Amino acid sequence: MAGSLQQLTLRPLSQTVKHPLCVKHPPSVKYVRCFLSELIRKHEAVHMEPLDELYEALAEVLMAEEPTQCHRSYLLSCHFEKVRWMQSHNVCPSEIGFLCAALTPSRPIQISSLSPGSRINSLPVSAQPSGDSVTLSESTAIVSHGTTGLVTWDAALYLAEWAIENPATFAHRTVLELGSGAGLTGLAICKTCCPSTYVFSDCHSCVLEQLRGNILLNGLSLEPDTTDPERHPGHNAHDTESPRVTVAQLDWDVVTAPELAAFRPDVIIAADVLYCPETVMSLVRVLQRLSACLKDQQAPEAYIAFTVRSPETCWLFTNELGQTGIPWEAVPHHNQKLFPYEEHLDMAILKLIL
Repeated sequence: MAGSLQQLTLRPLSQTVKHPLCVKHPPSVKYVRCFLSELIRKHEAVHMEPLDELYEALAEVLMAEEPTQCHRSYLLSCHFEKVRWMQSHNVCPSEIGFLCAALTPSRPIQISSLSPGSRINSLPVSAQPSGDSVTLSESTAIVSHGTTGLVTWDAALYLAEWAIENPATFAHRTVLELGSGAGLTGLAICKTCCPSTYVFSDCHSCVLEQLRGNILLNGLSLEPDTTDPERHPGHNAHDTESPRVTVAQLDWDVVTAPELAAFRPDVIIAADVLYCPETVMSLVRVLQRLSACLKDQQAPEAYIAFTVRSPETCWLFTNELGQTGIPWEAVPHHNQKLFPYEEHLDMAILKLIL
């Protein structure tokens, strides 16, 4: 019994902070320190023999300095088997609840205690995650270089989950993302939804530089950054299975109709861009411009995901859409939760027809 529990205690190390992906692309020092401290605390709480591997791993990061950049890695699909380990080994769930740890947390994990005799119906201890992944280089500061675009926000994770559950929305289509930020949503779509072309866009030079790096980090090739209609990727044949990927510098307040028309998007997405009235107004204007310049093609769909921080800001967005004649509807909440974000947050996706 003790040997089995010790083996299980070490499993989170190999599946999280000591996973080859995390060793190659380290998460933040703060997260690793918090995660290992919690794991050791849970280990000691069940009066098990000390494991040198846990204390050695913690010692590695106790004195380490937090860099300005860290990595976050996300599994895009996980397949878990319902485990019978609890019954077969007669181990109380409260003793090993801390082993149900995610491979790719975006913040120090909050591991809940399980009451004796309770059953685990979510992540079993023997879960072996599989599937593709997205790794991002991000700023360790929420605001850096005068922008919040160097980190991944919750609505981007929420929209990525919805996209993975609805791949037909993007399959063999041209997707334009407004305000791509670190690139999580777009990379998830490129890897799981088979778009023919994907255009990441943002306006801040530091965000664009990090975004290009993250695209290359995930094994995708970049087309030339251009808004010239004659050289845009949509005008040339593409003979590979991977989507055409380009990064465009796009300022919503100054982008012209010809520049927008050159993208010829079938689908437009954006996540966590409704954070102030000024941004809302700029977004509505660019959506109106897109609607006007794409009259000669089938009306594109737009999916805008956001965290409801201010009801007034959300009302402003829907009201302005109504004023400009852009119909919208709320997208039903999806079923699967792949990524770590605060469950109590009020998040939504609106579908617009341009």
